Amino acid sequence: MWFHGDVAVDNVLVSGGRVSAVLDFGCAGVGDPACDLGIAFTRLGRRGREVFRRAVDLDDDTWRRARGWSAWKAAITLADPASAPVRRQESHRALAAVLQDSAANR
Repeated sequence: MWFHGDVAVDNVLVSGGRVSAVLDFGCAGVGDPACDLGIAFTRLGRRGREVFRRAVDLDDDTWRRARGWSAWKAAITLADPASAPVRRQESHRALAAVLQDSAANR
């Protein structure tokens, strides 16, 4: 399946509460669509993730892999001392969301 590879706040433009454009296809490829679901953990709260998950309509294993992709991205960002403070904050939020989602879906 085609994926974008870097669905992040910098690469998704929103206007009037709706996605108006997606930018930067430099990481696009064919593979696991779960890698594009990380935005659910970096930008959405619990209720938003529930709505998002229903909307993408993917199986439980894909959602579990999305949590894994999100945890990986957060971990490499936090391990890099050169990461911008805003990225570090986003990564802490993502890890907390991954743990919250994991506990809720046992």
